[in-house]
Amino acid sequence: MKLKRFLLRYYPPGIILEYDKGGQLRTKSIDLLDLTPEINPDELLAEIRRSEPLITDSRADQVKQLIVRLQQKQRQQDHHRFCFMKELKAHILPLTNVAFDKSGSRFITGSYDRTCRVWDTASGRELHTLEGHRNVVYAITFNNPYGDKIATGSFDKTCKLWCAETGKCFHTFRGHMAEIVCLAFNPQSTLVATGSMDATAKLWDVETGDEVATLTGHTAEVLSLCFNTVGNQLVTGSFDHTVAIWDVASARRVHTLTGHRGEISNVQFNWDCSLIVTGSMDKTCKLWETGSGKCVATLVGHKEEVLDVCFDLSGQLIATASADGTARVFSANTHQCLMTLEGHDGEISKICFSPQGSRVLTASSDKTARLWDVQSGVCLQVLEGHTDEIFSCVFNYEGDTIITGSKDNTCRVWY
Repeated sequence: MKLKRFLLRYYPPGIILEYDKGGQLRTKSIDLLDLTPEINPDELLAEIRRSEPLITDSRADQVKQLIVRLQQKQRQQDHHRFCFMKELKAHILPLTNVAFDKSGSRFITGSYDRTCRVWDTASGRELHTLEGHRNVVYAITFNNPYGDKIATGSFDKTCKLWCAETGKCFHTFRGHMAEIVCLAFNPQSTLVATGSMDATAKLWDVETGDEVATLTGHTAEVLSLCFNTVGNQLVTGSFDHTVAIWDVASARRVHTLTGHRGEISNVQFNWDCSLIVTGSMDKTCKLWETGSGKCVATLVGHKEEVLDVCFDLSGQLIATASADGTARVFSANTHQCLMTLEGHDGEISKICFSPQGSRVLTASSDKTARLWDVQSGVCLQVLEGHTDEIFSCVFNYEGDTIITGSKDNTCRVWY
């Protein structure tokens, strides 16, 4: 094995090693999820070198410099105030979802008008209209970090794979017996997973367009799914109140996570793949150990359904959004509620962390999105201007651009 080069990853902090093994270029990552500006870089370097033989004496100083650069990035204070930049009257009929590519230079919108549109973020110009579905385009995503493909899932029971550069349709994935409501690319961008109202999830081959596997076992709609960061496991959440962990290679169910008393609203792995968080209509979230399938905590406090839940990129914090109009931030380690975010006048349907983990963004039926400080729980900004419920809000990779999508049929871009 011969080390070729290092790549720096800011969010979450890490160093990617590119190396040659038997003439093949491979990568592995050193995740520094616990990195803080206070950590001694020499001590951390020594710790890394103990477990990573590729980092020889001649490369040690280079790695130390990369650690220092990551710490400098962490020291940068996040005082960014977002200004409304533009409104895009994206579709004639209501929007369903919005998503960024990794760089944030392009984003996509799905709609009841049966199309997905690709937009240039800076100019607001429409780059492509992806046409061909025969019903609502509900679930949409880029194959980040690559950003050269788009997948769209529709109420017409099909998923389509598109070229992000040209707008050409590569494949139509047919096989589901009911509406497709969630989808995801695996991290390697070789598979697409789709979840459907037919109570199954399916895996599809990006290259050939073939169905690879059908994941059966749920008894009601599969409403959410998520690959882990390695791509060897998939988690699905269903209206049957259960969550399933699947081994991707064999398409076998590894664990069924039971304990929720209501429909599952969202599921997510943490970065290091050790934990899964689930949100439910039973007003709780649960934290599960991936390896054993055991529930390690139930996060309580919301008075109404939990509509969304997510980890921050480091996997140390969990944010929850509820129909009770509040959001909460919990510690993934202690399971304590650290903050309750109060201020919205309606249910919160969407929540996400900034890439840095210092901000939380919420979208509400009160027609506003709000930006919150994670440490203090203070509302830093109210993003106003939409004339109907906001159901979608996303940050770009750098955390300096936000898109909000509303039932008023518009998207707003905030810089």
